[in-house]
Amino acid sequence: MRILLGVGAGIAAYKSALLLRLLTESGHEVRVVPTRASLAFVGTATWEALSGRPVTTDVFQNVPEVEHVRLGKEADLVVVAPATADLLARAATGRADDLLTAALLTARCPVLLAPAMHTEMWEHPATRANVATLRSRGVHVLDPAVGRLTGADSGAGRLPEPEEIAEAALALVGTPLRQDLAGRRVVVSAGGTREPLDPVRFLGNRSTGRQGYALASAAAARGAEVTLVAANVSLPDPAGVAVVPVETTAELRAAVREHAAAADVVVMAAAVADYRPATTASSKLKKDGDGGLTLELVQNPDVLAELAQDRLRPGQVVVGFAAETGDASGSVLEHGRAKALRKGADLLVVNAVGAGRGFGEVENEVVVLDREGTDVVRSGGTKEHVAHAVWDAIRTRLV
Repeated sequence: MRILLGVGAGIAAYKSALLLRLLTESGHEVRVVPTRASLAFVGTATWEALSGRPVTTDVFQNVPEVEHVRLGKEADLVVVAPATADLLARAATGRADDLLTAALLTARCPVLLAPAMHTEMWEHPATRANVATLRSRGVHVLDPAVGRLTGADSGAGRLPEPEEIAEAALALVGTPLRQDLAGRRVVVSAGGTREPLDPVRFLGNRSTGRQGYALASAAAARGAEVTLVAANVSLPDPAGVAVVPVETTAELRAAVREHAAAADVVVMAAAVADYRPATTASSKLKKDGDGGLTLELVQNPDVLAELAQDRLRPGQVVVGFAAETGDASGSVLEHGRAKALRKGADLLVVNAVGAGRGFGEVENEVVVLDREGTDVVRSGGTKEHVAHAVWDAIRTRLV
């Protein structure tokens, strides 16, 4: 397949080099068409070396072949990453003042734009109007990711990871990037369980569900049939994933076990409460003078250990997560290795939490251990990137 890869003038252009490699290694012929300004971020030599094809930005080069018309007409797919606010504006108004925008006007194939810019630029009414215009014409415009931008800035406007862009683009033409989980049934738990004290209060944790949702999305993108058991998560439902909302550990346990009976893989990414109140008050607990409040807690079932022991389906792969903090008795990894031996899951994904790591953060850093506590893989980066690394490790254990 012939793919035209446009590159706008944003700092995220370096990620497009990884996108180019993904597309070429999938067997596609890729022609890179950068804007002139983008070459200040990634140069011509890099694009030519990675694509094996000449690179130009000017409509007046190679005039006899009328490249500004031919490139768009002959492409089977056009992907632009990053698509800056300026590039979105020029595309929306039909400008053709360089080779890339001219090619966009002549393209009659699916076109996907992956925006990247500062949050204020993405949220500006002009940009929103340009995106709406492009989408109304059938152009596929991804929403940018939320996370660290340039400098100390953070927010909506981050370029999605190359794997996400490649998968979204190739899905438009029916040639997924990889379908190595096709035919597999997967259950993923995400979020954090809450144990009610009374009608308004609960015991809970700081998990947002981002890593679990990334795992579910990655599995679906790789062809799996995915059920996501979501405990108190306020994120959009991942595309192509069946979501089962739950609140308490008991509800999560019941939902996971129900769907795990037919699953090839169960990934317990949720932060499950170890304890719950022995009793739940039927009305709001009131202050009683200047005294304190004593709670009696009872231990919840160990859902991961149960799944690892029961194996609700022959050959089922069970994966757990261990959010740890180091203390006087051991490091994060030492606690993780002990937990791997104790739980009996096929894989245990260990990550440090607290002090700006783990819960609620855009990026994550994990070590995947086997049931003996031996390192299988280490991965860091966005939670989407980590999710694919975890699935790579899981896939090798599927029979």
